[in-house]
Amino acid sequence: MSAVAGRRPIRRLDPTTVGRIAAGEVVERPASVVKELVENAIDAGAHHVTVRVEGGGILGIEVADDGTGIPAEELALAVERYATSKITEESELGSLATLGFRGEALAAIASVSRLTLTSRVPGEPGAHRLEVHGGRIAPPAPAARSVGTTVEVRELFFNVPARRKFLRSPAAEQLEVTSVIDRLYLARPSVGLTLEANGREVARYPPTEELRAAAAYVLGPEFSESAFPVRLDEGPIRLEGWLGRPPLGRSSSAGLFVAVNRRTIVDRSLQQAVRLAYDEYLPRTRFPVGVLGVTLPPERVDVNVHPTKREVRLAQPTEIADRVRRTVREALRQIPHLAVAPEGMPPAAEVPPATEPPVSAVFAPALHQTRFEGMEGPRTIAPTDRHPKLELLGCLGSLYWVASAGEELVLVDQHAASERVVYSELRAGSRLARQELMAPARIALSPRQAATLATESETVARAGFVVEPFGAGSWRIHAVPTYRGRTTPPEELPRLLDELAEGGRPSVPDGVQERVAASIACHAAVRAGDAVGVEEMAHLLEALDALPDGAFACPHGRPILVRLPRSRLDRWFGRSGT
Repeated sequence: MSAVAGRRPIRRLDPTTVGRIAAGEVVERPASVVKELVENAIDAGAHHVTVRVEGGGILGIEVADDGTGIPAEELALAVERYATSKITEESELGSLATLGFRGEALAAIASVSRLTLTSRVPGEPGAHRLEVHGGRIAPPAPAARSVGTTVEVRELFFNVPARRKFLRSPAAEQLEVTSVIDRLYLARPSVGLTLEANGREVARYPPTEELRAAAAYVLGPEFSESAFPVRLDEGPIRLEGWLGRPPLGRSSSAGLFVAVNRRTIVDRSLQQAVRLAYDEYLPRTRFPVGVLGVTLPPERVDVNVHPTKREVRLAQPTEIADRVRRTVREALRQIPHLAVAPEGMPPAAEVPPATEPPVSAVFAPALHQTRFEGMEGPRTIAPTDRHPKLELLGCLGSLYWVASAGEELVLVDQHAASERVVYSELRAGSRLARQELMAPARIALSPRQAATLATESETVARAGFVVEPFGAGSWRIHAVPTYRGRTTPPEELPRLLDELAEGGRPSVPDGVQERVAASIACHAAVRAGDAVGVEEMAHLLEALDALPDGAFACPHGRPILVRLPRSRLDRWFGRSGT
């Protein structure tokens, strides 16, 4: 039968095309390459792994380990698809103890890059090198190297331009590499890791058997001070981890790391279980931070469900998630004096034990804060087209300003108002002023924060910080941002970097630049608890009113002011009929 006109016949694809298609499942970006190669090194018994990237990993990646190495006669087999030392028969898929097992990683990487594999095994007089360019293998040749393996990957996706053009900037790709190493380290902290970028050491992850120490290194020193343990050993399920108390909550789930059988994974059900455990202690816009390891019998975990092995399938996942939620909740309840956060309020804080003070002691501080020294009467703000005449009456709790506008009572959130003004000024191209510190402040940064500082140096400078490295994971801050005479404390820099690493405040719906501006504004604005004078507040409200975009909410959507009409007050006091 003749072929139908215009129809292409079915043909077998050539091996090169098949390899490049398969590589798309395993190799998504430079961070994917780093993950696969570091996991291979760990499986090879490495005690320390060094990762070097150039141009965010787009130009070059090198992973060197001190593991057992690969014999010369097996080098060519190592870059062949479905060739592996991890398993020998199908039955072993149900009880995997290694991170790799599919035999795809090296072959997939080699098909879309210029790969060089150098390795030496114990007892051999020297090493051997194998080069693979776009899937074409050259014969092994002698080389110099100590025991272990080095994999060099150059020009990733050089032969797949359609894939290469979807890569992000080198800075963004380097940040992803750092995030991957964070996750690998927290899953196996006994293996030391070093990250170098463009010839400079970025981070050194020290080997440790203490999960809390490893978590503090990744999440920052303040985590160690605030962390609490989570442990469970019941039947087939074992949990071990350290989680941060509610005040450490972040605006996304990026600070919560989960591992199953010492394999770093992304599992929404387990992360959600932890989040639900915090439900009484965190508003829904905040997420807990920490690291949680789940150990299950191998037969209850199917790791062969995703080409990159970042997802697994659990037997009886609902039971496991429920056990995680109850265990974390019980651990939270063991923390003394932990306050519950109502919806929409800031993260919960730890408070001293409650007592029964007299009524005057409850109301006196609030009443005192509504008076102004040297102020004989309300401060009047002239009316405009947008609002009637305002009369500032006072401030409650160094946060909420009370004003009257004719027959209305007006409440103003000083932080939201200041944040909106700063945000609008930044979006218009303004820079925050800087305040030089009399003595530089020394501060420690996590590897991810340090990587963010390197990649977002211009943004950090625009935010008003002047920072320089000071060795061994510490930095010196020479200047901090100042706004209307108020300086931002140096301790705000790590929090700003955390938000920048996640693309800025996620609640801002516009582009990345808007989210970054929102993050900067949040950390530079007048904060809750700051003592603000009546003249300063008046100037702030006038600046808010002068904005051309008619701002009624802060960049994150929270209202700046609430207006209560006289009619509503009458109803509250039972005067509806008067």
